Amino acid sequence: MNIGITITSVVVAFVFGYITRFVIAKIKLNSREIITHKLLQSAREQADNERKTMLSEIQKERNRLESENRDRKAEIQKLENRVLQREANLDKKTQYLENKEHNIENKMKKIKEQEDKLERLIEDEEKELERIAGLTKEEAKANLINDIEEDAKKSAAKIVDNIEKNAIETGERKAREIIVQTIQRLSSEVAQESSVTSVSLPSEEMKGRIIGREGRNIRMLETLTGVDIIIDDTPEAVVISCFDPVRKHIAKVSLEKLILDGRIHPARIEEVVERTRREVEDSIMEAGENAIVDLNLTTMHHELIRHMGRLQYRTSYGQNMLLHSKEVANIAAMIAAEIGANVDLAKRSAFLHDIGKAIETEGEGSHAMSGADLAKRCGEKEEVVNAIRAHHNDVDTQTVEAVIVKAADAISAARPGARRESFESYIKRLDNLEKIADSIDGVEKSFAIQAGRELRVMAKSDIVDDMQAKQIARDIAKRIEDELKYPGIIRVTVIRETRAVEVAR
Repeated sequence: MNIGITITSVVVAFVFGYITRFVIAKIKLNSREIITHKLLQSAREQADNERKTMLSEIQKERNRLESENRDRKAEIQKLENRVLQREANLDKKTQYLENKEHNIENKMKKIKEQEDKLERLIEDEEKELERIAGLTKEEAKANLINDIEEDAKKSAAKIVDNIEKNAIETGERKAREIIVQTIQRLSSEVAQESSVTSVSLPSEEMKGRIIGREGRNIRMLETLTGVDIIIDDTPEAVVISCFDPVRKHIAKVSLEKLILDGRIHPARIEEVVERTRREVEDSIMEAGENAIVDLNLTTMHHELIRHMGRLQYRTSYGQNMLLHSKEVANIAAMIAAEIGANVDLAKRSAFLHDIGKAIETEGEGSHAMSGADLAKRCGEKEEVVNAIRAHHNDVDTQTVEAVIVKAADAISAARPGARRESFESYIKRLDNLEKIADSIDGVEKSFAIQAGRELRVMAKSDIVDDMQAKQIARDIAKRIEDELKYPGIIRVTVIRETRAVEVAR
């Protein structure tokens, strides 16, 4: 019984569960169909909206394209109208040009006819002129050409003469300006030229110590330095004499050191002189190197530097030669810059131009030739060597820089205050100048003026003509160059004056 009830309950529960699940499934299916219908309805509505939007956009694009098409057709129509208008204008212009060309051809024909007529008239006139003048056309043309050539030659000669005068005046004025500018920019000091120098002594007793026993001290000092030491009655001083300024300076410094030290004997003298010689050599190199630095020159051989440094102890007419060399270098650089020459080459050549004066006692020949040989051995350029060799006219100049060096050397030597001479030598030189001029036939009187820079000569006008006056000037200048020594240049001016005097009564 219980089993039957249990089975029945199970069956009933199963059927109830099946029916429940079926009902639930049916409900779910209906719900899904409703959702699906809604989704389909929504999709159809969305598709319709998108289709309407797309159709609207297509319609708008179509309208735009149609509008553009209409605009382009209107523009093309305008262009076609313009082209047609241009073609019409071109046709008109072509017709106008054809008419004008036709008119020109007619005018050219008339001109040709007139030219032919004129040529016939000219031929008739030429024949008539030939008959009247008795000359052919070629002969008359040749005569006319000759006359024109003569006139042209005269005019050209006048023009050339004026150009030469203007060029000379302009060149001289420019040269004077350059020289004055360079001189005004220089103010180098002068030094007293002398072959002797004195050394002060603390007492008269020091003279005996310098002489030494039987003169051994003074002989040792003179032998080592190569100078003459003069001990006379001059109170508390001895005199050193030597033509070599370097040896004189070594002797002077050595003697001053010995006097200050007090120990004067041969061994000490030899030690002091040797040490002083080394110090002087060092000072020579230092002076040469400082000069190169001051002038901003490029690298130079040490032998050239040493010899240039030696020039600080040498003078000429009171002018220190190292300062003179630097001054000439600066002047040459200024002139080269003014005329557009090579400034570095001119400065280097001018600085080395007197280097031979530092070695002239060691070699033969002039200092210009000796200096040029030394520069060549030390590797200087041929242009520099020629400028050194030619600065005293020993050889011809090869470059414009060599000419500048000659001019700069003359300016440095002749400028006011550069050099000074003793009064006796100055008077003697002026007297010699006047004697040379007075010894020439035809000279009435001569005057040395401008500190001997100019010799003014009065010629006898009754026996000397203009050509002879020029010859007298050349002869005097030649004799001055051959017989006298002088710094700079001397201008010789010969004056021939004729006076006619009558008295009105």
